[in-house]
Amino acid sequence: MTRVAVVGAGYFGQFHYDAWARMDVELVACCAPEGAAEAAEKHSIPAAYTDAADMIEATRPDLLDITSPPATHLEIIRAACGSVPWIICQKPFCGGLDGGREAVALADAHATRIVVHENFRFQPWHREIRRLIDAGAVGQPYQVSFRLRPGDGQGPDAYLSRQPYFQQMPRFLVHETGVHFVDVFRYLMGEVTAVSARLRRLNPAIVGEDAGIVQFAFDGAAHGVFDGNRLASHAAENRRLTMGEMEIDGPVGSVRLDGDGRIWRRAHDANTWQQHDYAWQNKGFAGDCVHATNHAALQAFRSGRRAENEAADYLRNVEIVEAIYRSDAERRWVDV
Repeated sequence: MTRVAVVGAGYFGQFHYDAWARMDVELVACCAPEGAAEAAEKHSIPAAYTDAADMIEATRPDLLDITSPPATHLEIIRAACGSVPWIICQKPFCGGLDGGREAVALADAHATRIVVHENFRFQPWHREIRRLIDAGAVGQPYQVSFRLRPGDGQGPDAYLSRQPYFQQMPRFLVHETGVHFVDVFRYLMGEVTAVSARLRRLNPAIVGEDAGIVQFAFDGAAHGVFDGNRLASHAAENRRLTMGEMEIDGPVGSVRLDGDGRIWRRAHDANTWQQHDYAWQNKGFAGDCVHATNHAALQAFRSGRRAENEAADYLRNVEIVEAIYRSDAERRWVDV
């Protein structure tokens, strides 16, 4: 049985612990500067540590799951490479492109495999939309648009109840949140070739940008728009479920995702939308996507096949993020 150790005991770590508890793995240890003992007790984990290197040395897990903040990633990966064969690491991966490249180089040098926990592509609605595209429901897509409207970014207490370090991130909307949709757009539409961006900060209580519009050019003729605003809301029972609304158009028809995870289809010559039924579970985070992401990585590790979001491949997302910030700074389209 695969022996798993987890770094982190914060807000998002709870979804990882729950996911591992529902898989055929053995949770052998957890680690965090604060809260590790409580996490160990809650999830029946036999050992708790405050230092990741100490945990790795003492337990030698098969798989290390890093759920701690981005600034900690690279140091933990340095400690793990050569001792741990498999790593799953949360995003923003190692804080940016330089750290991510160093982590990939370390992993290659020590025959360690790293998968980035990019879970949005594993959300059930995005998997189903991919299936519909493959089945020809829209034809060759013309364009994709996503309106990010979680409504959680207003006022001086924005983000403090869940992930307070969000307030101090010098890059926020695109670096922390928009990168999810960079990956989703690539998953649904193909490779990004150029970007154009205008970013801004609306809430003075935070350091980074929290709103902006990014245009994407994809291989071929398709285009995309990410319209992000963390202060504004959208209609949804849980506004963090999908975090917004998506529409994809093509010559055969259109597909639309609403805030409650419902998918709607409209044929090219039709005037009404029809709901598309598909199966998914409203549990965990965003359709149980943490479980789906970790399970897919675990199966790839065990089988020896390449995972969808291997760290070396994931760096393309980070390169696109860098191009977005460069476009905003230089007020021009930037080729990727």
